[in-house]
Amino acid sequence: MRYSRPRGTRDFLPGEMALRRAVEQKMRSVFIRYGYTEVATPTFEHLELITAKSGEEILAHLYHFKDKGGRDLALRPELTAPVMRLYVNQLQNSPKPLRLYYFGNCFRYERPQAGRYREFWQAGVELIGPASPEAQAEVIALAEAVLRELGLRNYELHIGSVGVLRKFLAERGVAEEEQCRIMGIIDKGDRELLEEELLKLGLSQEERSTIAGVLELTGGRDAVLSKARELLGERRAALEELLSLEEILDALESFGVKYSLNLGIARGLDYYTGMVFEIYAPKLGAEKQICGGGSYSLAETFGGKPVATSGFAFGFDRIMLALQKDGVELRGDEGVQVMVIPFGEEYLPKAVEIASALRRSLACELEVMRRRVKRALSYASSKGVPFVVLVGEETARGRVLLKHMRSGEQREVEIDRLEELLLEEAGV
Repeated sequence: MRYSRPRGTRDFLPGEMALRRAVEQKMRSVFIRYGYTEVATPTFEHLELITAKSGEEILAHLYHFKDKGGRDLALRPELTAPVMRLYVNQLQNSPKPLRLYYFGNCFRYERPQAGRYREFWQAGVELIGPASPEAQAEVIALAEAVLRELGLRNYELHIGSVGVLRKFLAERGVAEEEQCRIMGIIDKGDRELLEEELLKLGLSQEERSTIAGVLELTGGRDAVLSKARELLGERRAALEELLSLEEILDALESFGVKYSLNLGIARGLDYYTGMVFEIYAPKLGAEKQICGGGSYSLAETFGGKPVATSGFAFGFDRIMLALQKDGVELRGDEGVQVMVIPFGEEYLPKAVEIASALRRSLACELEVMRRRVKRALSYASSKGVPFVVLVGEETARGRVLLKHMRSGEQREVEIDRLEELLLEEAGV
């Protein structure tokens, strides 16, 4: 009986994995250059950690279960909450700022579609400690720097603030729980439902119109900020949030990052408190978002002291799709660089010795199928191996045959110089 993989999951073949690892390595290199260090968390967490800030409604989208001890657990649907749990438990007293980055698989029970899977990968960062405008601006600049390093050309960076509307609602007496629900509706883009819910909360026609007007504001910085101030009028707390956003944008100028100001961004997670941003790859169509982040508050939810935090996460699978759609040439690991083939069993010990020596610096495959040389060469050719070392009677003179597979050229070389010659010809 043949078994199929679970719905919403994928198998990655060697060529695909080589490309994914190459992209991952480029992302890591940028994170490291910005001073971030890597952390990793368990694939599953206590269910209450996941629902603490997102509420019980998230259960429909989780893979959750009881273990043999009766504990409620869930496969992680994202990585910010686990990383902040790690911070509270083990890093809370560390010197600030803390710059942490991560790569990991996540799980959500959703309808699979292009660019959306039930098992998917995230890559992201969390900057813990500083609340300054320049710190938040640097987080945005880091996300953009990653895309430039990868060579992605067609993307759009949109920056907004959930703080403006949260403070607007708070001034009107709307509780935080209700604010989170309203933000979730805004994130889904359901304007009709939003109008209904705001009406239930007792907001006047003018207040509902103000919110609708703010959500429509997108474009250049000066025009959006000017119109937002006009709409908000005398609502001081909301205007203070708008000023905080403006200070972040001022700091961002030094980084040379191009963006659109978009006050309609809400983000789907309840823990965002102020600045938020999203990055879109338009060529991906409906599922175009490849990155999302902002400033948030989570440490106190998990029993820690309040601490300013900002970060973002890339949807790694969508990044891969965006690069392909954009025509970016991806190059993975070169694979096997040389294959060592003995002419017969009597030469196998020497072939093992030579292969072991070459593996200190080269990707080397040893012929272990006991095929005749012709068939082994055919195999090497089918795999695109550029060089073959043939081990035979020449070893008595301290030499082997080195074959260049692309040109067909073959010559005797000294065993002592073999590694040096291969490194030179392979351009390593």
